[in-house]
Amino acid sequence: METIILETPGKLSLSQTQHPGSPERGQALLKVRRVGICGTDLHAFEGKQAFFEYPRILGHELGIEVLEIGEGVTNVGTGDICTVVPYITCGSCIACRRGKTNCCITLQTLGVHTDGGMREEIILPADLLLPSTTLTLEQLALVETIGIGAHAVDRAQIAQGEWVLVIGAGPIGLGIMEFVQIAGGRIILMELSPSRMAFGQKHYNIEACIDTPGTAVQQLEDICGGDLPTAVLDATGSQRSMSSAFGYVANGGRLVLVGITTADICFAGSESHRREMTLLNSRNARKSDLKRVMHHMDSGDIKTDTWITHRADPNQLIKEFPSWLDPEHGVVKALLSM
Repeated sequence: METIILETPGKLSLSQTQHPGSPERGQALLKVRRVGICGTDLHAFEGKQAFFEYPRILGHELGIEVLEIGEGVTNVGTGDICTVVPYITCGSCIACRRGKTNCCITLQTLGVHTDGGMREEIILPADLLLPSTTLTLEQLALVETIGIGAHAVDRAQIAQGEWVLVIGAGPIGLGIMEFVQIAGGRIILMELSPSRMAFGQKHYNIEACIDTPGTAVQQLEDICGGDLPTAVLDATGSQRSMSSAFGYVANGGRLVLVGITTADICFAGSESHRREMTLLNSRNARKSDLKRVMHHMDSGDIKTDTWITHRADPNQLIKEFPSWLDPEHGVVKALLSM
């Protein structure tokens, strides 16, 4: 079967690999129909992704069709289309026991720590599948990336009418804005890319924008009536941005670092203490977060028709993938059809 493999940083290949066989008890054989391209995939291509080894089959944002189920599987049947919870967890560590499966101690994320979905067929535990009779395959391939935003906003505990600074308008930032809107927060967007800024302004209820971080504090105080925002969520994965974000948070406010960097993040401990700032990290999402995304897609609260700006088949992806690294190429979300 056709399989896309990231051999080394900067080198994708289209290869023929062995069919996965038949599912065992509790498993399902799946036809991969759509794969969303994530910042994680782009960072891995650049050689900048944490906790990553080569070679690797990328792909964790999946829209799939069930081909065959193993013994004991009751949550899905042959022919169902589903999204995939791409996190394989132990179920017994301290994080899992407390319901925080998104940061399981031995977490294996498809396409990152273990091979993912950029192949024609894959066998997975059936309990990772969330079926839908109303959403399209393209919508299902977007559920996980929007779920990252859902989880981050849940961590931030946004209140109605609260000023919320969202830093970065890539797909994760867009997912954050979706759920800040649902929570009733007032969005300030900081983004350096003019095309991403324009996309955010067109499709979200953004009350103010900042594209010059050097004067951000003064701009934020002007926007918030002399105060700073009480919630700041950074979705950039940039060391510089994440370190600077500490200076944008109001006294008593919260900073949520959603992106990931392999570099050290630096901040002034005395200033963070003076503000009694709460620092939160947000990693991945839980199954409950993905179910909430599906609910809001079903209800029309989240509209995804504008998200997908680039589509490719396997041969096209090999050729076009490097260009998707440039924000000015206009990629909001690229989608692979297997």
